[in-house]
Amino acid sequence: MPGIVLYRESALVMLAALSRLLKGLNGVLRPWAVAAPVVAITLVVAAAGCSGGHAAGGAGGAGGTADIDAGAREVAPLPSTFHWTSTGPLVAPVPDATHPILSVKDPSVVFFDGRWHIYATTANTAGQWSLVYLSFTDWSEAAAAQPYYLDQNPLLRGYHAAPQVFFFRPQGKWYLIFQSGQPQYTTTDDLSHPETWAAPQNFFPGVPATVLANQGTGFWLDFWTICDAARCHLFFTDDNGGFYRSDTDVQSFPQGFGEPVVVMKASKGDLFEGGATYHVAGRDQYLTMIEAFGPTGNRYYRSFVADSLEGAWTPLADSWSNPFAGLNNVTFDDGVTWTRDISHGELIRDGHDETLTIDPGHLGFLYQGVDPTMTAVDYFQLPYRLALLTLVQP
Repeated sequence: MPGIVLYRESALVMLAALSRLLKGLNGVLRPWAVAAPVVAITLVVAAAGCSGGHAAGGAGGAGGTADIDAGAREVAPLPSTFHWTSTGPLVAPVPDATHPILSVKDPSVVFFDGRWHIYATTANTAGQWSLVYLSFTDWSEAAAAQPYYLDQNPLLRGYHAAPQVFFFRPQGKWYLIFQSGQPQYTTTDDLSHPETWAAPQNFFPGVPATVLANQGTGFWLDFWTICDAARCHLFFTDDNGGFYRSDTDVQSFPQGFGEPVVVMKASKGDLFEGGATYHVAGRDQYLTMIEAFGPTGNRYYRSFVADSLEGAWTPLADSWSNPFAGLNNVTFDDGVTWTRDISHGELIRDGHDETLTIDPGHLGFLYQGVDPTMTAVDYFQLPYRLALLTLVQP
């Protein structure tokens, strides 16, 4: 209201009250329904001179973190056992005359400027992989969202897959990370205009010696960037049981990544692909989730935690019987198990910046699944769709 000034103290009181209200409503409200008012209140606090967070930028352009200072609200810890509810498919392939696509998969998602932004992989009838962009204000609109195929940008034609999108605050730029044989990145000032992404650049001059020595019959893929206050870390897997990390300092990013180290090693079926790593809001804790295969051959997610991005990872929910997310801990909203695979996806973040922060009290997971009656085909022909998991709070 005009003429009223909202000071930091009163703003934080309001935030704490809202946090308690949302926690109580968590069984009713989806995380995606919660995100918009949280972002709006962050903007009010920033405008009042609150030093806790940074206000998001203007329409579709650059912006700082939308995270709220975790000290101003209650932050739930990660549980040791997870249970999720799932929607049916929300995003399906939309082929056209020049894009005969069969699947949409490997999504990366952020909420920014009042809209959801999804970058994902597509596969077409010729076995070619590329990227697609979708945007909408509410998940009920996802199925009708008009796709923008990134090969319409002349700089992004050819093989690109498994994207990750985030805003890098030190440079005021959006980054899109993906695999193109090499791990690559591109930048823009406006993620809502995919035609503005710049020409892709390599992170490495070639395949690092550590990867060549350990990948065996696999290949490095599914690259994931996360930064702490001092360093940026590039994680990836190799489809052969290896989980790797390479590091550079924040000032040098995206240059200067050193020789990768093997962070974890297991059998191919136990550490396969689709890895993602996040900071847990309000805690010195990080979560990594990696796809594995269960005894039925279906995909599920294992999880691990560490107290730093360069620390040792210890199992959290990491088995077929007690997964992070899998057939054994997902209940489908309509009672129909439309997929038996909980595969490559991304958690709904508590912001959109390079810290990749999540709030376990309001956690969702956008994932790929596939109709189990349509899996007797080549991998590129699997008709993947995207759906949402919501964490059931204890």
